[in-house]
Amino acid sequence: MNHQNALALPIALTMGEPAGIGGEIALKTWTARSAGVPVFFAIDSIARLQAIATQFGIACPVKAIAAPDEAAAVFASALPVLPLPTALAAPVQLGAPDERNGHAVVGAIDLAVGLAQHGSVGGFVTNPINKAVLQKSGFAFPGHTEYLGHLAGDKPTVMMLAIEGLRVVPVTVHLALRDVPTALTSEAIVTCGRILAAALRADFGIDRPRIAVAALNPHAGEKGVMGDEETRIIAPAVAQLRAEGVAITGPAPADTLFHASARAGFDAALCMYHDQALIPLKTLDFAGGVNVTLGLPFVRCSPDHGTAFDIADQGIADPSSLIAALKLAATMATRRAHG
Repeated sequence: MNHQNALALPIALTMGEPAGIGGEIALKTWTARSAGVPVFFAIDSIARLQAIATQFGIACPVKAIAAPDEAAAVFASALPVLPLPTALAAPVQLGAPDERNGHAVVGAIDLAVGLAQHGSVGGFVTNPINKAVLQKSGFAFPGHTEYLGHLAGDKPTVMMLAIEGLRVVPVTVHLALRDVPTALTSEAIVTCGRILAAALRADFGIDRPRIAVAALNPHAGEKGVMGDEETRIIAPAVAQLRAEGVAITGPAPADTLFHASARAGFDAALCMYHDQALIPLKTLDFAGGVNVTLGLPFVRCSPDHGTAFDIADQGIADPSSLIAALKLAATMATRRAHG
C-alpha cells in the first residue's frame, strides 16, 4: 500500500526525551521517505533538530509549519516541524537528560492528542520518553500508555507490541515479577481480551481474530502442581471471553506458544507479564517492533525501544522501529477512516 496516497491526513511525531535518540531517528526516517514512509511532521524544536542534523551529518532539512495541513506540501523537500507548544527550558545535551525539559516533553504529547481529537492528524507516534526523568519534573503517570488513557477520559488501555507475524499483549506490564500473581485477575484478562479483539477487527482488519492465551506457570501449572493460577484465574477468563464470541484458546504453556507453526494458529497472544510477551517478539525482530496503545479513540504508536542515552551522542541509532511505527499508524488511521 502507498500510504501517502491512501492517507489524507499526516501523522504527528512527538519529540520525546530531547536528550535521547528521538531527534536522530526522526531525521533519519525522513531520509528514508522513499521506502513508503507516510507523510509525517515532528512536534519539536527546529533548533534542536538542526543541531542534531549538523552534528551527525544527516542530510535532512527542516522547515517550520503553522498547522498539520501544511505538512504534505513540505514533506518532499524537508521535514515539517510544528514548534513545541512549551519551549525547552534547559540546553539539550545528548545523553544527559535534564528534568527541566519535562514540561516541553509533555506539552508535545498534549498537542498531539489535541490534534488527533480534533481530526487534524490521522494519528500520532510518540518518540521514547524516560519515565524516571519525566517524573522528576512532576509527571504523575507510569508512562505514555497510562497518560494517554487519562487524556482520553480515563479509558482502559492495553499495550500491544507488534512485528511482522507476531502481536503480543501483556496483561500486567511494568511490575516486579514477584507482584504479578497478585496483580493478575480474571477481570483484567477479560478486559484485555475484549479490547484486543475489538482492535484486531477495527485497526488490523481481521474479521474474526484468533487469540491465544499464555499460561503463567511452567507447563500451564501441571494440573496445580506448579501453581493454580491457570485453573483459578486464567481459564475462567478464557471461558468468559469464549462465551462472548471471542475465538480464544488457552491457557497454553508459554514455552510452546511462539515457535513458527504455533504462531500460525493465532493473530495475537495474550500474555500474563511483560517479559513473557516481549522476549519472543524482540528475539524475532529486535529492531522492528512497534508499541501500539489499544482502547484509545485515536491512533497512537511508538517505537519499541527506549531513549538510548548510552548511544545518543554517537549518531548510530537505528530508525527501523520508528519507520515501522509510522507505517503502522498510517495503516491503522486509514482503516479507521474507511471503517
